[in-house]
Amino acid sequence: MEIATAYGDLLDQEVEVIVNAWNRNIFPWWLLLPQGVSGAIKRRGGTGPFRELARMPMIPLGGAVETGPGTLPFRAIIHVAGINLLWQSSEWSVRQSVRNALALASQRGYRSVALPLIGSGSGGRRSERVRQWMEDELRTIDFDGRVLIVEYRRT
Repeated sequence: MEIATAYGDLLDQEVEVIVNAWNRNIFPWWLLLPQGVSGAIKRRGGTGPFRELARMPMIPLGGAVETGPGTLPFRAIIHVAGINLLWQSSEWSVRQSVRNALALASQRGYRSVALPLIGSGSGGRRSERVRQWMEDELRTIDFDGRVLIVEYRRT
């Protein structure tokens, strides 16, 4: 696996699939004010991916599900439940989110994936710590492709 870090907007990356740090599907998407990556997806890609999520059962903590990309130029969006019911991430939830997102990407045959810093926004963890957890976990995963960890920076 090729692992790289990029700085900028997750939605501007040239990959087949992006990962969205989502909640566990306990609250309907229309009750939430999507922030961060979810907010950007809704603004640029429409509500289609969130309508698909609404038809899915609760996502276990650290779990991953796939939806269409809406109007975004990707093949799909993988949504991970990186935060618990108290809106906090943990090392375990971040690592499981990374592992399950890449397992799903591998099952679907995707060869390039961009991940945000899962749990560093609404999840309350420091970016440096989250990046380290993600990089450490990625080194233990067998994935035939390219993984891009994207740290948001305004362009």
